[in-house]
Amino acid sequence: MACIFLISDPHFGQASMLNFKKADGTPLRPFATVEEMDETMASNWNSVVRPQDKIYCLGDVVMKKQQLDILKRLNGHKRLVRGNHDIFETKEYMKYFEDIYGVRVLDDMILSHIPLHPNSITKRYNTNVHGHLHSGFVADKDGLPDGRYFSVCVEKINFTPISLEDLRIRIKEQKEKYPPIYATDMKGPD
Repeated sequence: MACIFLISDPHFGQASMLNFKKADGTPLRPFATVEEMDETMASNWNSVVRPQDKIYCLGDVVMKKQQLDILKRLNGHKRLVRGNHDIFETKEYMKYFEDIYGVRVLDDMILSHIPLHPNSITKRYNTNVHGHLHSGFVADKDGLPDGRYFSVCVEKINFTPISLEDLRIRIKEQKEKYPPIYATDMKGPD
């Protein structure tokens, strides 16, 4: 049986990613070279995603068009939710991805690259699975993580695609720790 996986922000081939730091000053990506970073992420990807599986990449695949070629080596039926750095013509991405979206609804979740406005997350679509925030999180009014948001940036999922089953477990744990508050006065197409 085929599985579904998610990942975001690999930034394959982008050496500058090695210069970013966490709040404590440690490297955001613990790799000595961009080649080590790319090979680790490719190996991790293929260690969990099988050729028959479906995988959603929630944006920021590469910075340079020629770096898209790494996708040939990666398992799975790939779908892209475009990110702010996915700027090339759609035909370039269609060589590697079966579908391309701006946002995607998957069961009770909305997949996007950049976190959506809180009023877009309703009881029907109760979680925004996103990328873009490599080290931070979407905060509630008290500065705590907002339980409605879950980042699948590579830095937050050990540089390895996360299965839909594992994602649901982690979302449940997060919502137990940080209960979400949904807009009750909003009227919309639920």
